[in-house]
Amino acid sequence: MIGTAFFGENAMTDRSYILPPRRLLRVSGEDRQSFLQGLVSNDVAKAAPDRAIWSALLTAQGKFLHDFFLVEQDGAYLLEAEADRLDDLKRRLSLYRLRAKAAIEAVEGWTVAIAWGDDALKALDLPGEAGAAKPFGGGVAFADPRLAGAGARLYLPDVAALEAAGFTPGDPAAYDRLRISLGLPDGSRDMQVEKAILLENGFDELHGVDWKKGCYVGQELTARTKYRGLIKKRLLPVGIAGPLPEAGAIIEAEGKEAGEMRSSVDGPDFALGLALLRLEALESGARLTIGDTVLTPLTPDWVVLPEKKSA
Repeated sequence: MIGTAFFGENAMTDRSYILPPRRLLRVSGEDRQSFLQGLVSNDVAKAAPDRAIWSALLTAQGKFLHDFFLVEQDGAYLLEAEADRLDDLKRRLSLYRLRAKAAIEAVEGWTVAIAWGDDALKALDLPGEAGAAKPFGGGVAFADPRLAGAGARLYLPDVAALEAAGFTPGDPAAYDRLRISLGLPDGSRDMQVEKAILLENGFDELHGVDWKKGCYVGQELTARTKYRGLIKKRLLPVGIAGPLPEAGAIIEAEGKEAGEMRSSVDGPDFALGLALLRLEALESGARLTIGDTVLTPLTPDWVVLPEKKSA
């Protein structure tokens, strides 16, 4: 096991921010909550001006389509998703709108930022609690609802307020290294569209699924996967020794397929990546390789893996 800040120590010495390739949708109207509640994996009723959530939209078969952060501001919901896939998310949500009194529109002129580093949440006057949110700089700031150790996410009309709080532009690779060390997926970079299963990618432990809410698209398969213990793979951080593998590269263990590589990042001492690994390969302790590259699985302390089967 590794602690959630084990590989983030160097990245946490300064307050930094980046502008990731993310954009916002605004969902407004009197039916906005009931409309989204019947579609997405988390409980939309929990999203408020002082709390953000992480959620997903699935296919009817329970496979990943989009993940997004959601927070309430000025009587509407702000949804943060991948910039180059925002139109697809808007289109898919619109297909379900039917007679619901809800409007879905892209937010123009606002910036999505991620801020992390030394006392980052304190500098933004946020408690160190995942999902804690507050108004900030004419927009909203909140601790990452998956893990507070991942820093804050902000939706702002101007980043000047962030810089006034002591943050400076940072290196996207530095944040990527922190994110990967914590085992946090980054949308379709790490989860294959129409193939990935939420519980293989940490949505249970990272508060992305609510098991007590009513029906939503893909709920049946998601619930069956949990309660029947059908998970066979997990997305986990890996240490990388050798050439940096490409995303999608097949991982082998003793000549057998053991998983697939996802995103990765180089570093001053060693490289890190995320890999979707077969649990049987993890349990066996076999050497994991991609060509001449050797991978070492790392298990963040939030991850719950099945107990090893007795011999």
